[in-house]
Amino acid sequence: MAQVLEFKLPDLGEGLTEAEIVRWLVEVGDVVAIDQPVVEVETAKAMVEVPCPYGGVVTARFGEEGAELPVGAPLLTVAVGSTSPGTGREAAGPAPEPASGTGPEPAGESSGNVLVGYGTGAPAARRRRVRPTPVTAAPAVARSAPAPASVPAATPVADPAPAAEETRGPVAVVSPLVRKLAREHGLDLRQITGTGRDGLILRTDVESAIKGDAGRSATAAAPVAGPVAEAAGERVPLRGVRGAVADKLARSRREIPDATCWVDADATELMAARAAMNGAGGGAAAPKVSVLALLARICTAALARFPELNATVDAEAREIVRLPEIHLGFAAQTERGLVVPVVRGAHARNVESMGAEISRLTEAGRAGKLTPADLTGGTFTLNNYGVFGVDGSTPIINHPEAAMLGVGRIVPKPWVHEGQLAVRQVVQLSLTFDHRVCDGGTAGGFLRYVADCVEQPAVLLRTL
Repeated sequence: MAQVLEFKLPDLGEGLTEAEIVRWLVEVGDVVAIDQPVVEVETAKAMVEVPCPYGGVVTARFGEEGAELPVGAPLLTVAVGSTSPGTGREAAGPAPEPASGTGPEPAGESSGNVLVGYGTGAPAARRRRVRPTPVTAAPAVARSAPAPASVPAATPVADPAPAAEETRGPVAVVSPLVRKLAREHGLDLRQITGTGRDGLILRTDVESAIKGDAGRSATAAAPVAGPVAEAAGERVPLRGVRGAVADKLARSRREIPDATCWVDADATELMAARAAMNGAGGGAAAPKVSVLALLARICTAALARFPELNATVDAEAREIVRLPEIHLGFAAQTERGLVVPVVRGAHARNVESMGAEISRLTEAGRAGKLTPADLTGGTFTLNNYGVFGVDGSTPIINHPEAAMLGVGRIVPKPWVHEGQLAVRQVVQLSLTFDHRVCDGGTAGGFLRYVADCVEQPAVLLRTL
């Protein structure tokens, strides 16, 4: 007799509490192997393929593509221990109640692993999906009639109603986030037409109702007290990467007493040194040394002299934690928004190694393939906003780090050089630091050392 097991969205690690369904990799009726990826989700950190720890026939999927689910919400159900899809003998009978994915599992039908961020041990290559031939291969979902193979997903059972409006009748809602959004804006879910499969109400349906889009949904209840969009105006949900950035920046401003100092530096010699390094052998195919790689190497040398800035503050213990290794983050703008990949072990890298890792992470960011591990664990951040054509800025510290160095564009400007007015390549450097970890003397010393290395790269030779 087949047993239907429920697979829930697992803990994705790094404190992530929700994820958005980007693409389903299986459909109802598919036969899946143990640890086969079944859905691709996007978190605030990265894109992740989620493997299912059970092997069997998919009987239901929960959540449409584009829906946002919290950790612990049902993803799909799998009939484990059924007969071969070719016979359809057990699949034709009534389906058993779905069992919790955390309970005992049939021997040999589960990997016994729970994904935390990266999968349950499936190989890197995606296993090919296998579809059964008979239409009766998939058992019926509990509490519902058997679903024909032409129906892509069974109607999910609404979770227990957390508010009064859900007790007045059945509403096709899966996500608690959708319910919360409706409650906050005084909307009756029964008055909203769902555009998802089988009438499932999606977040976009609720947002359309808030904006009064009669073409897609209608609102009924009067607005509750609080900010409600009464006039025309676009509302952009703070979720995914944008939401994570907003939360981190707001927390930084709330918790860190930051201060900023800045200095202009003559980068003419640094640019000349870079040109000489790129022209010294290796041919046209050799990797070129980037300005960012040089600045990153200068940062690690400066942090070795001023370790107070490679730290974090444990507010509960009232302690400054100075970190033994430098994991250097660098801000990068991608189609998904601002991300901060981390060059791990930056203190042990030379310019060439630093540049290669920065290039690898940048390409992964552009392709949307950065993992949570690539985006976490930084101890200091370098922000080159000069690529946007601006001279200066006041960086906001990447919480829970203690400092961030900002670099403006390098442009020709009038400069007094060796007592004479000349046109030189000038850059503005800005350092924002947590005033709890050090005083202005330490921050000024760090920034002055960075400026000296920019103006006289020979200062850095003994550490390269």
